[in-house]
Amino acid sequence: MKLFEKLFRPRPPIRDREALADFIDAQSAFIVQKGIFEYSRARAGHYAKVLFAEEGFARSVELARWQAFPLGLAMVGEMVDVVLRPHAGADRRAVLDRIIMVVLSVFDRYPVPPSIGEAGWQEARRELERRLDLVGGHAPKRVMDIPDPLAESYFAMMPIHEKLRGRDFDTTRNYLRISLCNIHDELIERIDAAAVTGALLK
Repeated sequence: MKLFEKLFRPRPPIRDREALADFIDAQSAFIVQKGIFEYSRARAGHYAKVLFAEEGFARSVELARWQAFPLGLAMVGEMVDVVLRPHAGADRRAVLDRIIMVVLSVFDRYPVPPSIGEAGWQEARRELERRLDLVGGHAPKRVMDIPDPLAESYFAMMPIHEKLRGRDFDTTRNYLRISLCNIHDELIERIDAAAVTGALLK
């Protein structure tokens, strides 16, 4: 009974900055990590358990996870802007600036991954900030289109040799599109957009 209640318990509403940060954190990690693990298992087939048990492959997966995390933050951060922009009015640039601060605060929750190093991690942070800053220069995208500029970089991070990837790019891009649309639907269901916009502007 407790398990049933846990599975079907309503997820908490998002009404403030901290709740928004937690949502961005969890969903950004989910979208990139799920894709990495599922793609790797699919390509390995019956040998997936053996492959994941190998120390060298485990290191490659760990590197891919941390390399891809900023891409997840960029996608989810832009999607949050799509949701909040209609509530921002004349303050839409100010709201985007606050969203960027929230996303970067999520990035800063984590210590430097040893597989990437200090210089690489700080460069990833700068690139994340740059990507989010560019969001203010164009009209809001359809949510399904947000992953498109990042999909190729994400696919290149897969811990599978490029010669074994075949023609899987379109599948990976579609995975990102569908996953981000699902994350968007959950955000719409949980967020009090007016309250969060007000909280960001305080």
